Parts: sequence; C-alpha cells; structure tokens
Amino acid sequence: MTGPLAGTLVVEVAAIGPAPFASMVLADLGAGVIRLERPDAVGDPRTDPLLRSRAAVIGLDLKAPGGVERALSLIDHADVLIEGFRPGVAERLGIGPEDCLSRNRRLIYGRMTGWGQTGPRSGEAGHDIDYVAVAGALHPIGPSAEPPPPPLNLVGDFGGGGMLLVVGVLAALLERGRSGRGQVVDAAMVDGAALLTTMIHGMAATGLWSDERQDNLLDGAAPFYRCYRTSDGRFMAVGALEPRFYAELLDGLGLAEAGLPAQYDRSGWPVLAQRFAEVFSGRTRSEWTAVFEGGDACVAPVLALSEAPVDPHMVQRNAFVSVEGVLQPAPAPRFSRTPAAGPAAPVSGAAAVGALRAIGLTDDEVAVVMGEKSPGPSTGRFPE
Repeated sequence: MTGPLAGTLVVEVAAIGPAPFASMVLADLGAGVIRLERPDAVGDPRTDPLLRSRAAVIGLDLKAPGGVERALSLIDHADVLIEGFRPGVAERLGIGPEDCLSRNRRLIYGRMTGWGQTGPRSGEAGHDIDYVAVAGALHPIGPSAEPPPPPLNLVGDFGGGGMLLVVGVLAALLERGRSGRGQVVDAAMVDGAALLTTMIHGMAATGLWSDERQDNLLDGAAPFYRCYRTSDGRFMAVGALEPRFYAELLDGLGLAEAGLPAQYDRSGWPVLAQRFAEVFSGRTRSEWTAVFEGGDACVAPVLALSEAPVDPHMVQRNAFVSVEGVLQPAPAPRFSRTPAAGPAAPVSGAAAVGALRAIGLTDDEVAVVMGEKSPGPSTGRFPE
C-alpha cells in the first residue's frame, strides 16, 4: 500500500453509510483495511464505491461459533477498528472496547452511531434526516413556504458522520504516537451535524441570522446567493457575496446601469431577485456559462451527477475515476510526497489470504482469521 497511512491496519466490521465511508477514506489514504462481513452479505464493489480500496473482504459471522474469536485474532494486530453498531451491541457480541483494548492497548476503537453512545435517544433507530433535524441543521434549509427538504444524506451520514469519524481516528493515531495508548472515538452523526452549523450559530449570536427559513444571507433569501433557472430548464448558481464580485455579476447580466437597489438593501431584494430571474431565463445554461467563464462573478452551472465527471475543470484535475466500470469521485485530498494509489476493487475469498500475509500475519494467524484453524491464546502485538 502507498499513501500517508501506509502501514496502518484497519479492521472494519461491516455496516452501512457513514462507517464504510470512513473506512473508504482511510483506505484511499493508504491504510490496509480488512472488512469483515457476514458470508451471505458480501457487497459488490462494482456497484458500491464505498467498498473500494479495501485490502481484503473476509466473510465472517460474529454470531457463529468461533466468529468472535476469529475477529479478535485479527483485531489483535490492528491499529484501528471501525464499527457501526447501535450502542451496546458490540459489547454483547464480545468485541466491545473493553474486550479489544484489553488485548491490544494501542488500538484506536472507532464507533459510528447516529445518536451517540449516550443520551435519551441513544437506543432509538434513526436515519440521516432525523439526526440532522435534531441537530438544528435541517430547519434552515429550503424555501419558507415548504417543509425543509432532505439534503440528501450528505450532512448527517457523510459530512457529520463518516468524515467526523475519520478526523477522530486520525487525531487519536497522532496522540497515540506520543502516549503509546489507544482509545475509543465516539463519533455521532447528531454531534457532527451540529458541528457543521457552528458558523450559523455565530451569525445568529450577532444578529445576522434569524430562525425564519429563506430569510438569511445563505439560505436563498439573498438574490445574489441562490440559483436561477435558464431558458433550457437548467440552473446557474450565483454566489456573488462581495461587492466587487457582485459588480461583475451585474456586468455579466447587463444590469450594471439598470438603476437597481443596492446589493445589501434587503427591502430591494425582491426587485433584484425578479430582475435576475428574468435575465437568466433569457439564455441557456451553456450560454451563461460562457458569459461568466474565467471571471470573478462567482457564477457556475449547476451540474447533474452525470455531468460533473465530464466538466473540463473536473477532467483536468482527474476528480473522477472508474473502478470496475463504475465512475466515482477520486480519493481526496492530494499529497505531494506520499500520494496514495488509485482506488481498486478489494479481494475476497482465497485471494484475501495474500492480503493478510502482506500485513504481517503468520500462516497460523491467517488460518485462524479465515476460519481454517481454531484460535489459541491472544497473539496481540500490544498486550498490557
């Protein structure tokens, strides 16, 4: 493996959404990620990019006889464990923090939940929209006359969930380099979604944000920070917040001498929005893209998922790659000295044996993990 995390072994207990996303990011950065899945539920990386870049996928049922022992024999060697069970489930299975850290004191135990390990809702089921709602991150989104629309599952699952777990794991690895000790990382989507609203809370504290939806600078109320429909039914995104960018926007729209209300005169925003909408509706998205290309008006075309990979800027940056015929975002960020290899499909079955040997397991240890031999006493590298 190459990349800044090369030599770091991550054991991932199969889950959905934010936990595999976190494991994908760690794998993209060069970590050797071994994913443990029930034998009857091994995912297909050709249709699930979240499974890419794993060193191996191993079929292992934690509820089957010997399953926990097999998992622990691999966790003994791990730097990081990622699990996404509800609170208490890992403990009941026998792979909770105490079980694992007592055998491997350097282990970073990453936990991914929606509500967190504690709190009145911690035992409840939920999905992205629920965590984002309670965190206060859903209410400000969308037009004032409609219910808040789900922001896909980007805010809770991935931005406030999986990415938060990655940050926690990396911080714990860095601290371990000083202390020599592992620890538990409790990443909750409700915490992460709330964290993402920090700037908005700051604006509210200074009177620059109200609880009314579509009444604020960044929620669609400002005519210079929203999207407009073009003549072909597509959209342009406008983000001309600063006066000099706004002046360039007016030039591009041909409205510099139109006698419009001042940019930050809120009483004039309905007039500005109406005029901008009228002008944008007179040309196609491609025509407006050409008008604003290369300038500083902060105007860009709203591209569909299928269009983004062929945008010239994204193409030049190799921002998308193909793995097993599936086009998907490339690993990010980029590193000048320790670049990671491109994403690849993981190996499973007999091919996983080579991956286990590559990360330093002996033949006997490989046999245990693969279920071909009963585990003996703990062989952890880092006992107390």
